[in-house]
Amino acid sequence: MPARYCWFAVFFLLTTPLTHAEKPSRFIDLSLLVAENYPCTWPEGFPRFRLTHIKKIGRESAYNIDTLNIDGNTGTQMDVPPHSVARPELKLPNSGPYGNEFTEKVPAWKFVGEACIIDLRELLDTGAPGVSPLITKQHVQSWEAKHRPFRFGDAVLFRSDYSDKYYQPLPAGRRFVADVIEKKYSGYPDPDPTTMDYIASRSVFHIGTDSPSMGTLPSELADPAHLAALKYGAIFTEGATGLGQLPTTGAFYCMMGPKHAGGPYGEGRSFAIVGDLAPTLIASAKHKRVRDLSVTMSIEYPLTWPGKGVDHHRQRYMKCDFAWAENLQLYHHGHVMDSQAGTHLVPPAYALPPKAMDKNVYSPEDRIALDEYEREFGPRGVSAVTTEQVPLSQTCGWARIIDVSQLVGSTTRAVWPASPEITVDIIKQFETEHGKLKPGEVVLFRSGHTDRHMKKFPEGSACLSDPINGVSEGWPALTPAAAVYLADQGIRCIGTDGPTLGGVDPKNALKTYWALGSRGVVGVEFLTNLGELPKNAYFLFAPVKIRGCHGGPGRAIALY
Repeated sequence: MPARYCWFAVFFLLTTPLTHAEKPSRFIDLSLLVAENYPCTWPEGFPRFRLTHIKKIGRESAYNIDTLNIDGNTGTQMDVPPHSVARPELKLPNSGPYGNEFTEKVPAWKFVGEACIIDLRELLDTGAPGVSPLITKQHVQSWEAKHRPFRFGDAVLFRSDYSDKYYQPLPAGRRFVADVIEKKYSGYPDPDPTTMDYIASRSVFHIGTDSPSMGTLPSELADPAHLAALKYGAIFTEGATGLGQLPTTGAFYCMMGPKHAGGPYGEGRSFAIVGDLAPTLIASAKHKRVRDLSVTMSIEYPLTWPGKGVDHHRQRYMKCDFAWAENLQLYHHGHVMDSQAGTHLVPPAYALPPKAMDKNVYSPEDRIALDEYEREFGPRGVSAVTTEQVPLSQTCGWARIIDVSQLVGSTTRAVWPASPEITVDIIKQFETEHGKLKPGEVVLFRSGHTDRHMKKFPEGSACLSDPINGVSEGWPALTPAAAVYLADQGIRCIGTDGPTLGGVDPKNALKTYWALGSRGVVGVEFLTNLGELPKNAYFLFAPVKIRGCHGGPGRAIALY
C-alpha cells in the first residue's frame, strides 16, 4: 500500500467515532485481590484493610451491608502527581504545575491507553537484600529499538512477574513487601529516576509495574523515582498482576479507582482488553475521547444511604488523616465508608442469600414483599456472587442511554416518599424509536438527578435525604417487571444516574434487586454526566477487587 494511503488509514482510525467491533473481545483482569489475609496494605504503618459485614439478610435487614476501612495504598493502586509533586502555591523545591491534580481531578484519558509491555523477568530476585534491581534507560531504549518508539496514548508497563510470584496469603505473603523492607530478600524490580524521566518526557502519561510500588529501594530512591515522572503529569499503576497475559503492544489498558477528593493515590482496578475492540478504544484514548461518569467522593457530599427517619443510616463516608507528609504539606489519609458509597457496583449477593433459607428469617414486611414477588416473577434466587466474582466483561459494554427525565415531577406530594416508575412500556418505547436492545449492551437510565442534586451539604440533602423522607420527589426507579424484561433481552448490567436503581419505596426497591440478582444482572449506581455522552459510547465500570464485598466502590468512564 502506498505510504499516503497508510497514513490516511491511520488518520481515519484515530478520528472516527467508535463503532461496534464485530468479533468478541477478551477482558483480562490485572488486579490483586483485596482481602484481610493478603498483604494488600502497605506495611509501614498504613491503616490495615478491613471489610466488616455490618448486617446480613434477616429480620433487621433485607440486604447484606458492608463497611470498608481502606487506604489508597491498598492492593492494585494508582499514584497521581500529588503523591510526590507539591502544590504550586507552596513554592517548595518539589512544587509543580500538577501538584493539585488529585485523584478526582485527573482527566479520564490518563486512565487508558495502549499497553506496552517491557519484559524484565531477568531482573526478578537479582537485587541485594532490600535493594531493587534497577530498570534502566537502556532497558527502555532497547525495547523501543526492537518494537517502536513510545508515543502519546501509551501505557508503559514493567513486567517482572513479581506480584504473580509473591502476592500470597499471609504469612507467606510477607515476602511481597514486609520482608523486603526488612532486608531479608531481594527488592522488587523498579526504575531509576533517569528511566522514569525518559519515559514521561516521551509524552507517556501512564506508567505501571507489577511490583508493589514504583518506589525504588533503598528508600532514598523511592521518591525521586516517583517525582521524575509525576512532575510531567504522569500517573502510575502499582501492584498490577498477570501482565504476561498481554501482547507486547496492541492491548487496550485501563486503570481507575474511586474518585476520592484530595487523594494523592488511590485503590483501583487494572484490566486490559484484547481483540477487535482494542484498536477502537485505543484510538479514542489517543484522541482523549473519554468522559468521567463518576461522582466525587468527599465528606461534603451526599454519598451514602441516610435511611428514613432516625438511626437507619449506613456508614457515612469518612476521610481519616493519619500521617503528616512534610514534603507535601498534607496528611496521608484513608477512608471508612459503606461499600455502596458514591459510584458503585450492586452484585447479586447484595439482596440474595447465599443459599435457600426460611422465609420467616425476614421481617413481616419483607415476607409479604417476597410472597408478592414470587407470585408474579417466580422463586427468588440465591447467590454468593460478591464484587470480586463479577467479571469485568459484565460491567463494560456498548452504552444504551434511556432518557427518563420526562418522569421528573410526575408524582404528587400526597404520595411521597415515592419515585416515578421506569416501566416496561418506557423501555419498549425507547426500542421503537432507537432500535432493539442487544445482549451484552449496558443500559443506562438518565434522569439528571445526580447532576442536579450532587451538591455540598446542606443543599446536598436534596439528593438522598429529602426524597427518602418525603420532603421531595424520589428519583426515577426501575420496576421489578422492567428489570425482568431487560434481563430477558440479554442485558447483564444496568446503570442509573440516581443514587439507586430501586428508588425510595422500600418494597419496590427490594423486589427490583431480587429481580436483578435472581437473573445474575448487576447494577451500577450513582452515575453522573450521562447527558453529555454521544450515541456511540463504550461504557467501562471497574470496582475495587474486594473479596466478599456486597457493594463495590469504583470508577465509571465512557469512550466515544
